[in-house]
Amino acid sequence: MEPLTTDDGGTITNTTAINCHRLLRGGKQPYPHSLSSRQMESLAALCDTFHPSIDASSIKDEDLCRFYKTSASMIGVPEHYAGYLYGTLKNPRLDMLFMVFWLLSTWFGTFITCGTASLSGKFPYFQRFSQVSQKKREEIVLSWSLSYFNIFNMLYKCLKFLINRIFFTLVDEKNMNPSWKAIGYCGPDPNFAGRLQNEETEKPYGPLHEVLVDMETPRPKLLHILEQSGFTVAASLDNILTIHTDVVVVGSGSGGGVVAGVLAKAGYKVLVLEKGNYFARQNLSLLEGPTLDEMYERSGFLASDDLGALLLAGSTVGGGSTINWAASIRTPTHVINEWSKEYGLQFFNEKSYKEALDIICERMGVHEPDLQKEGLSNQVLRKGCLELGYPVNTIPCNAPPDHSCGWCNLGCKDGKKKGTQETWLVDMATSGNGVILPKCRASKILYDKKTGYRNKAKGVVFEFEKENGKKETHLVMSKVTIVASGALNTPALLVKSGLRNPNIGKHLHIHPTIVAWGYFPSDTPLGQSGGDNKKSYEGPIMSAMSAVVGNFDTSGYGAVIQTPSVHPGMFSIITPWLSSIDFKQRMSRYSRTAHLFALARDKGSGSVHQFPNSLEYHLDATDEKNLMRGLEKLLRILAAAGAEEIGTNHVTGERLNVKHASSKEFEDFVSKASSRGLKDHSTPITSAHQMGSCRMGIDPKQSVVNQRGETWEVEGLFLADTSVFPTALGVNPMVTVQAISYCTAQSVMEFLKGVHH
Repeated sequence: MEPLTTDDGGTITNTTAINCHRLLRGGKQPYPHSLSSRQMESLAALCDTFHPSIDASSIKDEDLCRFYKTSASMIGVPEHYAGYLYGTLKNPRLDMLFMVFWLLSTWFGTFITCGTASLSGKFPYFQRFSQVSQKKREEIVLSWSLSYFNIFNMLYKCLKFLINRIFFTLVDEKNMNPSWKAIGYCGPDPNFAGRLQNEETEKPYGPLHEVLVDMETPRPKLLHILEQSGFTVAASLDNILTIHTDVVVVGSGSGGGVVAGVLAKAGYKVLVLEKGNYFARQNLSLLEGPTLDEMYERSGFLASDDLGALLLAGSTVGGGSTINWAASIRTPTHVINEWSKEYGLQFFNEKSYKEALDIICERMGVHEPDLQKEGLSNQVLRKGCLELGYPVNTIPCNAPPDHSCGWCNLGCKDGKKKGTQETWLVDMATSGNGVILPKCRASKILYDKKTGYRNKAKGVVFEFEKENGKKETHLVMSKVTIVASGALNTPALLVKSGLRNPNIGKHLHIHPTIVAWGYFPSDTPLGQSGGDNKKSYEGPIMSAMSAVVGNFDTSGYGAVIQTPSVHPGMFSIITPWLSSIDFKQRMSRYSRTAHLFALARDKGSGSVHQFPNSLEYHLDATDEKNLMRGLEKLLRILAAAGAEEIGTNHVTGERLNVKHASSKEFEDFVSKASSRGLKDHSTPITSAHQMGSCRMGIDPKQSVVNQRGETWEVEGLFLADTSVFPTALGVNPMVTVQAISYCTAQSVMEFLKGVHH
């Protein structure tokens, strides 16, 4: 049955044509919500404003025709949107949306919110938002994006980001989305699906199955498992468990995973608390929507308070190392010099730190990728730089050269990418000295308060939410407590635990990035790999990098140029929306659109004391200038590589057909795009790295931890994650945080030896 369209090509109420209400394999319905029917009517109209059913009778391609005809309401986007607001995104700052939905369900609220564009030409003139024509609704929404009033900009972003992400990531029972074939996307890696059908060699729960302890396990069996693992456990009358161990580690990512592996291998009993879940290779879906929901902080919907910056952070066993892009870059020399000389941290200039870098890279199997398998965006970056004479380097990765997977941000299908869940946590497992408790959130650090002396850490309180929704609270008593929850969560835990160091949560750096794009029709010659018809999501995510504006030889504060992982959901979030038809046209070119980004080593900073309820970030004028210089280079690189069309993600949707433009038109376009600035938030700023919020230093008045990684305030409380970075790093942080954490583990062992004596 063909979808039904209204006279103006707008809202669709027929839902029998396509069923895409499933979010996960096996099917997962939207989170329950409490929006009224009137609020849902407004939300459905808003969703269909962005994605209406468009008359596609003139389009011969069946898949493209289906894409144009599919509206947001047909595939359940409004229900999922509402569910997210009441589920993982529940936040007081989003209450304005509920008010907007109610206002738009009334004629007077619609007029107040939308102005004269909402009026009808017939009496009684005033109408609800859902009654306004599709054309007028699109004009209204676009006006919000360009408004001088910040509240309308934020409203537009709240709608656009979430509606688009849901529209392009919902899947049906066959794990397909009605837009994917039209935009040239295959969904989960087809090689992965084939391997699962033909391979039964992997243990069903992955390499960590023997050390994963499910707190849902019946109590007698749970106690037996923990005791068999060498832990002393006591249960109170009210069913609160107290687990005794040498070391408790909060977090299992690039920091926590390393310290857990090193200490367990040295013979200490280690208990790892991880608020995320564990996904073995065979349990990965490699679907963008479900993976963001299950393996990312706040389901991948994480932003600064003013929505000026969109952030990604891992929340799963292995943390960011499980879902990052595999770039394995050593701490740059200029950063080591700055930290050791300007910040007085001699530790970074010592032989032990250089040895730690070697050990980390060897354990992760760092190699340079096979350039014959290089993907579209990296080919473009490499070719454009070579054409222009810009420096371009190959990025080492923690995977063998034959690993060329474009889905690594959704988990590694074969375990070849050596995140901590494939390396250091495996070391802990084979030692027999550690366990991991997934889905357990640390709520408080325990310590003895001593008047006139440093407080002394003694363990952690943690919470576990059972499948029936009930929360349990348990204790871990330890000789050493290590918090490795990442630069966003670590400060919040310290503050909640009563630590008062004023530096906690300040100095947050996020490596702000801005993106430019180029459209490369099939068969555009790109060079050495011979894959001139590659899709934008194929091949290694990162293999090329340019420091043409990195300022590595001077201050080190500049911008590096790299390539992102952009599956359809993320592509749709950053792509400008000017109208429903224009947006579908942009999305239909997805598979041959290359993205490059400029990443600034930021001097500007933010604060994150009360995460997840608040995350402030302010762009420094120097960072803005460096990003603008980077954007200029991005556009030149894309054009030099042979793009037919180039553009930015500025809200106005600016773009230029390079093939038809004169030299002056090209220069004018580049000049305008790279000189307007970023303070008005009209260009999306994104971040995949957060650091510095509990920085290391030599002065308790200026820092949170000393060079050993131990907090100034509490003895025996160590931090081991990117929060301890003294400044922004300027490159991908995985190797640096693992090296620092490896050295911190050595300090912990010295501390434990003192405790035993």
